[in-house]
Amino acid sequence: MTWVAAVARLRARREPGVLVTVATVRGHAPRDAGAKLVVGQSETWGSIGGGNVEAVVIDRAREMITVSKPEPELIDFALNDKVTNQHGVQCCGGTVSVLLEPLPVVRAVAIFGVGHVGLELARILARQDIDLHLIDSRADILTDKRLDVLGDAVAQVHVHHTPLLPEEVLAELPHGTHILIMTHDHAEDAALCDAALRTTHLGSIGLIGSAAKWVRFHKRLATEGGHDKATIDRIKTPIGLADMTGKEPATIAVSVAADLLRTFETDGD
Repeated sequence: MTWVAAVARLRARREPGVLVTVATVRGHAPRDAGAKLVVGQSETWGSIGGGNVEAVVIDRAREMITVSKPEPELIDFALNDKVTNQHGVQCCGGTVSVLLEPLPVVRAVAIFGVGHVGLELARILARQDIDLHLIDSRADILTDKRLDVLGDAVAQVHVHHTPLLPEEVLAELPHGTHILIMTHDHAEDAALCDAALRTTHLGSIGLIGSAAKWVRFHKRLATEGGHDKATIDRIKTPIGLADMTGKEPATIAVSVAADLLRTFETDGD
């Protein structure tokens, strides 16, 4: 498996890892500069030459995986028999610098409702390195032509057409996914709010709408849904920055995206 495929596999599994690269080589060494190794929690892919260098790097990479916000590291090795090594002697005669780059689990965001605001929001969030899920019950909203504006996305975009029960997608979303509810139908929004509160693996839950809408939803979630106040308070509404009051879809989208990105900075997810 190539290192690119290995990194993609870790991302798909939502597992952290470390990308290891031989940065510089002087003299003789087992591998040339540019050789790569991908280290996961329990597996490795590729090689930077084996022996002490690789063993030490794997140990350090797995220590980095356990840290909440690891930083890249550069480790130097002298390959001679005068050096005390942890995992045996390598006496090729050269020196090697190895770069360790953390591969964190990427954040995931799900937008329920890809109408005017939802599409503008998707265009902004698509510029982030995230997994972006777009869900709508209307097939004409999710056509390739309409979503073509996301063709150069940095994010990995996943499109879900759910004509009957959009809330069923919630169970399929990755752990910690941040939910933004903004469908065309208040009944659909209400069902999603109820289902999201019953789905324990999600991140934040945001609902677009007015104070009057939330009064109705809050009462329904408490009476018909049976949710207590602490549970209902998991839903943030209104969403976006309070001091941005413009009502154009693009303005609302900028406000919501900025608020979400600020959440990313503070929650550590």
